[in-house]
Amino acid sequence: MRKLLVVCAMTAVIVPLLVQSASTQADPNQGKVQALRRAGPPKGPVPRLPDGTVNLGDGVWVGGGPVNDMESQGGLKKGEMDALMLPWAKALMATRDETQEPHNACLPMGVPRVTPFPYRFVQNYTHTAPTHMFILHEGNIHTFRQIFMDGRKHPAELDPSWLGHSIGSWQNNKSTLVIDTVGYNDKFWFDRRGHPHTEQLHTIERWTRLNLGELENKFTLDDPGAYSKSIDFRFVATLMPPQDELLEYICQENNQYGAATIPGYQGPQMGKEPLKK
Repeated sequence: MRKLLVVCAMTAVIVPLLVQSASTQADPNQGKVQALRRAGPPKGPVPRLPDGTVNLGDGVWVGGGPVNDMESQGGLKKGEMDALMLPWAKALMATRDETQEPHNACLPMGVPRVTPFPYRFVQNYTHTAPTHMFILHEGNIHTFRQIFMDGRKHPAELDPSWLGHSIGSWQNNKSTLVIDTVGYNDKFWFDRRGHPHTEQLHTIERWTRLNLGELENKFTLDDPGAYSKSIDFRFVATLMPPQDELLEYICQENNQYGAATIPGYQGPQMGKEPLKK
């Protein structure tokens, strides 16, 4: 009993000290950052680079694409996208559920999908004309997209890939970034519902910065292998507070992201696969 009382007494002294220490070591700007988040997208004019091009790389963005449901998040009416799917695509989607999603196995998310994590545009803003642009994603595997800005065309033959072959250009007085992409594989899902596509997929993104804090993505999906006609969507990304940066995100090691969605999963077991009932 004496030992228990001693421990309790020490705890009563140490815990407040630890709390006080943690509070004094906290970032003094933390409250300011939280206030900025609650206030929503920052207000102000669209920033431009010295050559007049819209500056997309002055911060990190979230949103601008689907996660759960491409149809509803892209501004379509319920059933509008599904009605344009070819019969085989509908049948395939009917067999899919979140437990099978490639993204849950740390595989790339494809286009135009985003994650809840931020991303950043990397532009060339020297006196020379840009030859490339990159989009760096924090998740799912620190994915990056390479966009060719030097006027080249798509190659006649392409090896199918998760993010395809992208060529970009500026339109509307350098206000809209247009990204034209082909050469996709058929492995990624457009969303968690499992909307499919084929290797015939051709996408066009039109990124327009509406103001300081909002970035519109008008997206066109053209896949005659899976849909009866092209479909247009609209997504809006939000600029995060200036203190936010891309963080390290490791998904390759152990590769158990999404394991909790496995039917009957009972948690990790030392040296074993996840248990099933």
